[in-house]
Amino acid sequence: RRGDRSRKLIAASRIPRRYEKCSFANFISNPGTSQDHALHHAHTFANEYPSVDRGLLFMGPAGVGKTHLAVSILRDLIEKGFAGLFCEFGSLLKEIQDSYNPVSKSSEMRVLAPVYQADVLVLDELGASVPTEWVRDTMYQIINKRYNDNKLTIFTTNYLDKSEDVSKRLEERITYRLRSRLYEMCTNVV
Repeated sequence: RRGDRSRKLIAASRIPRRYEKCSFANFISNPGTSQDHALHHAHTFANEYPSVDRGLLFMGPAGVGKTHLAVSILRDLIEKGFAGLFCEFGSLLKEIQDSYNPVSKSSEMRVLAPVYQADVLVLDELGASVPTEWVRDTMYQIINKRYNDNKLTIFTTNYLDKSEDVSKRLEERITYRLRSRLYEMCTNVV
């Protein structure tokens, strides 16, 4: 029965096919590197959940394994019986926009309800979408709702807090107000 529940939770988690085999066991890192540090944080989070009170914010360049680790955490928690959800931020925004179409069979609330309700949410590629006013407002609505409801969220982003190029700073992409929320909600893993 437990295996059946796990299969249902995995299916409901929306982990993309590309990442469905991601696990801690197949994550490759070298001792003493930032990837090894990130693996340690991910393992600790998964092992201590539900006794953790802060999510994680994986920051770094493309290709270092941020999404792999986020999915590994999610899979580990699902195997323990907790519900979780994976959302790529750009795709989530597109789903919300599509819900505004009068012929759509969906509504904004129907799209957002699982995002708001998930015990643990992986929000992949934070800041990747062009930061228009609508994108920033929608991002704030999602993150602030989870913040106020004290829901754990794992974020991944290619943007850092410090960069020579101001447009490559996370705060520039998501606003100071949201970056402040993330400081309260998450442990930074760079």
